[in-house]
Amino acid sequence: MSAHIYKKIEIVGSSESSIEDAVNNAVTKAAESVRNIRWVEVVETRCHVENQKIAYWQVAVKIGFTLDEN
Repeated sequence: MSAHIYKKIEIVGSSESSIEDAVNNAVTKAAESVRNIRWVEVVETRCHVENQKIAYWQVAVKIGFTLDEN
């Protein structure tokens, strides 16, 4: 078995309903162009406020994935 080599990218997902949905939205969008996703690190959580109410959640995540072996 060869050693795995990983790369991480950082993106921000958002959702009007929950933090979990914001993370899922980020991973779903990343999966459209990134293969071999292995983990997600939540690095920042915040929410956008409009009219004194939470309008949507924003979650910054680092997505780790393995590089293709040649």
